[in-house]
Amino acid sequence: MVHAGTNSGGFSCPLNLELRTHRHEHYVAASCDYVNAVQLRTKFAMLLAPIVALHLLDWIKMTETLAARHAIRLISLKNPGDDVLRPVIAIGNFDGAHRGHRAVAQTAHTLRDSLPGAGPVTALTFEPHPRAFFQPQPPLFRLTLAEDRAARLAAIGFEALALIAFDAELAATSAEAFVQHLLVERLNVAAVVVGQDFHFGKGRQGTPEFLVEAGRRYGFAVHFVESYRDEAGAIVSSSAIRASLAEGDLATANRMLGYSYAVSGEVIHGAKRGRELGYPTANIALHPGNGLRHGIYAVRIEIDGEPRAGVASFGRRPMFDNGAPLLEVFVIDFTGDLYGKRVTVSFEAFLRGEARFDSLEALIRQMDADQAEARRILAQQ
Repeated sequence: MVHAGTNSGGFSCPLNLELRTHRHEHYVAASCDYVNAVQLRTKFAMLLAPIVALHLLDWIKMTETLAARHAIRLISLKNPGDDVLRPVIAIGNFDGAHRGHRAVAQTAHTLRDSLPGAGPVTALTFEPHPRAFFQPQPPLFRLTLAEDRAARLAAIGFEALALIAFDAELAATSAEAFVQHLLVERLNVAAVVVGQDFHFGKGRQGTPEFLVEAGRRYGFAVHFVESYRDEAGAIVSSSAIRASLAEGDLATANRMLGYSYAVSGEVIHGAKRGRELGYPTANIALHPGNGLRHGIYAVRIEIDGEPRAGVASFGRRPMFDNGAPLLEVFVIDFTGDLYGKRVTVSFEAFLRGEARFDSLEALIRQMDADQAEARRILAQQ
């Protein structure tokens, strides 16, 4: 562990927060000596008491000055509306909010408890993902989409979220400017927690050594976290989880995540072939970058807050049109209209790959077998 001093509380650019509440809509106004007052709105998508999931990209007003200085959404996840002062900041993409990220949050909590006057444990992250900015094609396989991120981060122990727009100007920002203008002047950090190989700033010039030295100069603590290994001794990372999902290895992916891999989306109309085959499905179009292996899965689908057993097909439907990938979920022992509802589907087990059958009768027999196997697996969990 490396500590580079503690913050004395001096703040050359004070952050003054006003809050007005009207039916779950909160407006936050931030002002600095070099930034005109602006209003940023966050719309609460759902209340999970005390955890809040937010539509984080619902910007309604931003001055040119603030855009040039990089907008920061600083939001309390534990108590919506609370001011976020002298945070302990963990910096990263936090894609998937996996067990390694949970260990980072736990480390930040321990560090916060050792620093008098330190504020909430806060995740500082970026939108879009830097990889998507520098290499937009092919689309990045995001384990957690932006609309689900706040709830995931809150669930692993983060108390606040600082969201920064990653654009060309931020990519060109020097390490010194990132520390001085964002961490110190804008956020007034008490401490920073990062991985041992963390680099930042233009050309990755911000090395771990630079961050420690900057902490000494500006008066904030710095702590480096080692890579987290799971019970099998494997290093837990978002890349490793993506690779496991691409292989259909849910056991490894879910072990690293610390929960079952899940996607959310609105149920849309499809070709209604499943209904004709005796298996009506709830169809969800996933993000184009989703890299989950195509095939058949035992799943749980949350409908109006209630989890239900299901069997799902994700892929191109080689028996029919070999079209764009689509998630089709048959909800076991359920009747009802799901069109337009937002549902969450958790993947519990991979059953088999996609296949083309000699006849519809052969396909239906296999679907019967898939449903029976999904029932058996889910009953045992």
